[in-house]
Amino acid sequence: MKPYTTLLLIPTGIGACIGGFAGDALPIARTLAAAVERLITHPNVLNGASLFWPMGNVLYVEGYGLDQFCAGRWHLRPVRQNRVGVVLDAGIPADLQQRQLHVIQAAQATLGLDVGPWRITSQPLGISLSHSPSGASQGSLAHPDALLEAAQDLLNSGAEAIAVVARFPDNLDFSQYEQGVGVDPLAGVEAILSHLVVRQLRIPCAHAPAFYAETDPKPVHPRAAAEEVGFTFLPSVLAGLSYAPQFVPHPAQPGDIQAKQVDSVIAPATAFGGPGMLHLASRSKPPLLIAVRDNTTVMRVHPGQLGIPYVEVSSYLEAIGAIVAHRAGVSLPSVWPQR
Repeated sequence: MKPYTTLLLIPTGIGACIGGFAGDALPIARTLAAAVERLITHPNVLNGASLFWPMGNVLYVEGYGLDQFCAGRWHLRPVRQNRVGVVLDAGIPADLQQRQLHVIQAAQATLGLDVGPWRITSQPLGISLSHSPSGASQGSLAHPDALLEAAQDLLNSGAEAIAVVARFPDNLDFSQYEQGVGVDPLAGVEAILSHLVVRQLRIPCAHAPAFYAETDPKPVHPRAAAEEVGFTFLPSVLAGLSYAPQFVPHPAQPGDIQAKQVDSVIAPATAFGGPGMLHLASRSKPPLLIAVRDNTTVMRVHPGQLGIPYVEVSSYLEAIGAIVAHRAGVSLPSVWPQR
């Protein structure tokens, strides 16, 4: 029997009550990983800045690659270890750049990761931030060609995954985010950076922003605290990319993971409009789709509006219970008689 496979989706930059902060969905992933044989999720679920948690049955898959996987265009090929190349934005000052190099050295010496080489972009990436009318995080970069040039150079030099460290403005307003509400203002641009590299080079990629640490630390909400405990956000990115599966086109080889092998999907109840979810829902035999009501977002795309068959639950604990029943072959109405 094939391994029971669950996809945990919490889109970035939409103010998810759980998963919209620094690795605050990691406890959900840890619990879910104990209930299934194989869990697929994306970096913003697993990245906690300097904090991360290794799980042997969890696949770390960037969002654009995840959409291609769900569409059946790409398969996922598990790896033992990737060599992770690092792109540093030329806009990062020398002292802040040195902080990133410390992480590279520490990841090699302490965690045994294969990190390197690293490259500085030919010019600053020029990050700018904004919000959509719905309140979702978005933005742009002035020089995408500089990012792709550096990433391609790393790929040519033997890198198998790419970590991008981009310089962000220091005058951003994090006041709401730091108190555990609102939308992460960085998330939209972070997605643009990683999507660009994955789309063009078909290689695992994730992003870590570069900021100066607070000179006068202040109390923050626990969900935002992971971003206050170190000088960089790079450690969790390097750890995740070190085991991120490779993207491979047709035909699949033995051991490759295909979209048709996904048994269940869990997502916020208001965030069912993503390409990956729609591709899976349109299959002749879709996986079990579970909508979590309590994980509110700024989006308003409910599966009921789309005519998608789904099961709605109130919490992730209830969702995990539904997964256990589904995996055991137990009819869900039999354990939810009132429904």
